[in-house]
Amino acid sequence: MSQIQESLLNNVNTYSSPSDLKITDVRFVDLLNAPMHCILVKIYTNQGLVGIGEVRDNSSRTYAAMLKGRLLGENPCNVDKIFQRLKQFNGPGRQGGGVSGIEIALWDLAGKAYGVPIYAMLGGKFRENVRVYCDLGEFLPPSLQYKNEERLKEFPKKTGHSMGTILKRHIDDFGFTMVKASFTIPDFASLYPNERVFSAPDGYVKELIKAHHDQHLYSSRMISGAPDADFTWRNNVFHMANTQSPYRMMRFTEHGLDRFEKEVADMCAALDSEVPVAIDVAGCINLEDAGRLMQRLEKYSLAWLEDILPCTFVEEYKRLSQMSCTPLATGEDLSLVEGFEPLCRERAVALIHPDLCSSGGILETKRIGEMAERYNVGMVMHMCETPVAALATAHMGLATKNFIAMEFNAPYDTLWESMLVGYEGKIIRDGFIEAPLKPGLGFDDLNDEVLKEYLSPYSDGLWKSTEQWDAEYSNDRLWS
Repeated sequence: MSQIQESLLNNVNTYSSPSDLKITDVRFVDLLNAPMHCILVKIYTNQGLVGIGEVRDNSSRTYAAMLKGRLLGENPCNVDKIFQRLKQFNGPGRQGGGVSGIEIALWDLAGKAYGVPIYAMLGGKFRENVRVYCDLGEFLPPSLQYKNEERLKEFPKKTGHSMGTILKRHIDDFGFTMVKASFTIPDFASLYPNERVFSAPDGYVKELIKAHHDQHLYSSRMISGAPDADFTWRNNVFHMANTQSPYRMMRFTEHGLDRFEKEVADMCAALDSEVPVAIDVAGCINLEDAGRLMQRLEKYSLAWLEDILPCTFVEEYKRLSQMSCTPLATGEDLSLVEGFEPLCRERAVALIHPDLCSSGGILETKRIGEMAERYNVGMVMHMCETPVAALATAHMGLATKNFIAMEFNAPYDTLWESMLVGYEGKIIRDGFIEAPLKPGLGFDDLNDEVLKEYLSPYSDGLWKSTEQWDAEYSNDRLWS
């Protein structure tokens, strides 16, 4: 027997008979500041194998739990068959989290059943590791909040200088070779409350800043049903924070453009590095002002500007890309190949930016990348979740030709990597994730003691019964 044959046999899970594998249960856990509100899912089987996945950050477990009745009795190794059935429920944004999280867990189960890493089932590797770009890393679990307090004392405001200094530390301390600053329009406006950086109706900018702040609180801390939630205010906050940029009476002043450019200049000076840096501006401005801003920032050779317009504005992105040489990226709230193809077909952006926990999971995101490659569009990945989503994204990145890098924003969370049991070595080393060698996602289980450090006070605990969803079912036929 050859060494290769012997190695393959040694890797086979002899306790699993893949053809007889059946799904028997689905359970969840809600976490806070992990680094966002994160929802992990476990799919159980009749042979003791358990698959682990993750719903999109700041989403709701309901998007996945409602699918349980459609999963029971299915063979999890038939990943694409199950995905094609559930695909109709993979809506945009956080709605896509349910199907995507389930799909990740199915691939983990299939890999464990057959004894191979997920990337091997996707056609193999284009690379031996995946590049990780680091965000500012602003969220930590309760036991590590003192680190945030220390940083707030040093940097009480999110300025260009503070962002550049923090990103340089990420490079020096962890070896990242690409970084990104989240510097949204509300972030910028809050720096200059007494200056006319925007032309807008009286009081509007202050209301917008508060709405975005409170929207984050509701979608992270209170999403699981805080008993003291002010539901009327929550709804008002949602409507204001989610009004798209063409429908806001808000324009950059020339003074505002000067101030924004100065913050970017200060960030680049503090960063003092040739490492590529991107900026996420998170919309809120119209097409014309986006063009004015991009022309101001061309001299800084940014890796990309992210989400400067809503991701569905294909024609507007196409026009904007012709106004400036700075690459554009968007797409973390798009789903499925058909959601991304208009951007790529029109060459409206240089880079698509999916989140695997919204876009449809591992295989669908690989298909998205392959589609984008046909239009000569690259792919960078959004990822603000736990190590589960990080490894799922890494497997896809290993197996997708036009993949460039994936996000990470928990650099100083010393518990983050400890969530996993049985992962070999560090997950992120010197700014890269190496190709996992173990089957499935590459680890054995989750560490419940560590998960308790992140447990949402509004959740029902770890892996509680979801039998109330067993009978949830409908006629899902899409034709007649």
